This record gives sequence, C-alpha cells and structure tokens, in this order.
Amino acid sequence: MARRGTSPDGSKSERRKSTRFLVTIPIEASWKGPDGTAFKAQAIARQVNANGGLLEMANYPEVGSRITLTNFLSAESTEARVLATPYSREGVSNGIIVELIVPNENFWGVNLQVKKTSVELQKLEKALRSEGIDMRLLSEYRDTVDYIRTAALAVQQLRESQLRGREDTEIISALVAERVRRATNTCLEIRADIDAGRLTNDTKGIEDLYRAMEQACDGLKHLLKSLEPDRFVTTRT
Repeated sequence: MARRGTSPDGSKSERRKSTRFLVTIPIEASWKGPDGTAFKAQAIARQVNANGGLLEMANYPEVGSRITLTNFLSAESTEARVLATPYSREGVSNGIIVELIVPNENFWGVNLQVKKTSVELQKLEKALRSEGIDMRLLSEYRDTVDYIRTAALAVQQLRESQLRGREDTEIISALVAERVRRATNTCLEIRADIDAGRLTNDTKGIEDLYRAMEQACDGLKHLLKSLEPDRFVTTRT
C-alpha cells in the first residue's frame, strides 16, 4: 500500500477530499475473507463524508478488502474499500477507514446532513455577528439552531429505538421538556414585547395566542393541582 505523503516539517499530509463530520451511525459490515469465508460485523460510523469515513468496530477485514456497508437506520447499502486498519496506519485505532466505491453522502443519512447544516449555521452566525446584527435577533437565531439540532437528534434516536424494539419514553420526555423550556422563554419574550410596545392590538394572531395560552394554562393547572391543590385552582370547566 502506498505511503501517505509528508509535509516539509515531516508530518503526515492530509489527503482527504473533503471534511469529515463527527457522527454516530450504526452500520453493519459484511465481507469475504481470503479463503471465501463470509464475515459480518456490527460497526459505528464516527467520522464520515461523501467519500467514506472511519468505522469503529472490533473485528474487521484486511486492507484492500471490498466490503458491503448497510446503514442500520435507513437499511440502505453501499460498497466500500478498506483503506486502513489499526495495523496498517498510525493514528487508526479500534476500527477501519473505508472509501465508498461511489461517493454518496446520502448513504450516511440524516445524521450527516444535520452535522453539515450545523456547521453552515455556525458560519452564518459568525457572519451575522460581523455585520452587527441586533443581539436579540442573534439570540433568537441561536435558539432556533439549538432546537433544530435537538429535534434532529431526537428523530434519529427514535428511529434507532424503533428498529431495535426499545422503549422511546425517555426520548419523548426529553422532547417535551425541551418544548416546555422553549415555551417558557417565548412567554417571557412576548411579555417583554408587550412592555416595550412592540406587541399591539394590531399584531396578527394575538387572539389565537390568547386562546391557546388559556387552554395551556387550564391544562397545567389540572396537572399541578395534584401537587399543590390549594394553590392551583382551575376556574374554567
């Protein structure tokens, strides 16, 4: 196998065609040994891009082997070539580096798309700061980005739980808690808008908002009444 190139200071030069993104994607790898014996192993993709990536796995094929990868979440399969193992390249441990025969970032699924989007959103945030954008808008932007990350991660976890036949109660509870946090912050921001005169009678949707908040408050009162019955008294039926 050809040696990797070196930079003038003697360090290994980078030969990747594009940036790898940190992910956690369950993968099934299958291949045939030199004697034709079929092997199958579970792996976790840790760093990937459209061209390939690093797979964490306990048992692995030899360098140069052609293997079939199956994304456990999407059930999509693709062919790849093993470029390195812990015994063939310094810095590779507990896994292998593979190159997809046909570059395809879609094979890695939503996880990679979320990571790429997150990087682009961070770049956009830096650009907005450099343009002197109002800090209130920048704060709202950050909250939105955080919510996108949280929701995308939850969707992936739910998908994995369904495929593995696991309970999703904990994931749903985390989503509800995040929704409560965001709703609380939104209510505080709405009150600030009222006090500052930014929200007026002409603001669209305030009647719908009021009715929705009334219903939410009634529901919360019923929920909390069991904890503090003397404090939370429901007035509407």
